[in-house]
Amino acid sequence: MGIFSFFSKDNKDKLDQGLEKTKTSLLDKIGKALLGKSAVDDAFLDDLEEILVSSDVGIETTLKIIDRLQKRVAQDKYIGSDSLNAILKEEVGKLMDENKSEIPTDFSDLKGVKPYVVMVVGVNGVGKTTTIGKMANQYTKAGKKVVLGAGDTFRAAAVEQLKIWGTRNNVPVISHGMNTDPASVAFDTVAKAIEMDADVVIIDTAGRLHNKIGLMNELSKIKRVMEKVIPNAPHEILLVLDASTGQNAFEQAKQFTAATEVNALALTKLDGTAKGGVVIGVADQFHIPVKYIGVGEGIDDLQLFNKKEFVDSLFNS
Repeated sequence: MGIFSFFSKDNKDKLDQGLEKTKTSLLDKIGKALLGKSAVDDAFLDDLEEILVSSDVGIETTLKIIDRLQKRVAQDKYIGSDSLNAILKEEVGKLMDENKSEIPTDFSDLKGVKPYVVMVVGVNGVGKTTTIGKMANQYTKAGKKVVLGAGDTFRAAAVEQLKIWGTRNNVPVISHGMNTDPASVAFDTVAKAIEMDADVVIIDTAGRLHNKIGLMNELSKIKRVMEKVIPNAPHEILLVLDASTGQNAFEQAKQFTAATEVNALALTKLDGTAKGGVVIGVADQFHIPVKYIGVGEGIDDLQLFNKKEFVDSLFNS
């Protein structure tokens, strides 16, 4: 387990702080629903269903959780209100464990691939470019040589923002400027990475959800040109979602998973919302591993996601 592992006390403290709004909202509502009750009953489960849906866990995932609790009540005959949090934590943890995914425990783990190519997708405003900058920082701290590609060529601000992150992290940014071909940027970025003997390549892409066909064609072209230089690239297609948008994040996930082969998720802005339940719902419904969560605005506030620590932090009273 590396020095930049998720399990450090500093990261755990940041996780607790980042989930504070979600946790407070969730536990307060559960506490009110339990007032005057000595045991979990059907009326409470109805209230809990509403609470989870309002926390943006999602209807499908909420129904799974309620079903699990109903089975526990039937099996155990009696579940005291004082033990509910522990049981919720256990059942939600089991649900998330069913999405079997191997997430690295630190930023030095690149699955034996060099250079490891990441293509980052997502709509404008979710924190995509900022996430790339924070990823570059973490990889650099782990001793990896990083190259960034400014492939969101439809927004001058995105190109300039990525260059600022490159300067901040002391990593090169390959850019052709605004309104140029994103695939050409991607091709030159991976070629430069090989020339530099870099470990990690991170390619930004346009955040437009104009239409599914156009999006699919654009992302497919970027993938094809990278494969000409590095077979099987990109190794990771990371979809960035803004947790504070709640159900809108589910819709974005539907659009992008239909348009390209997303195999990792990043949920940003968890510290600014009480809708952190979206992490549970997205992980469950799309069967795509959540790799990163953003728990603050600082450069070190992007964490590798750990299901157990997340659930512990959310349900520990």
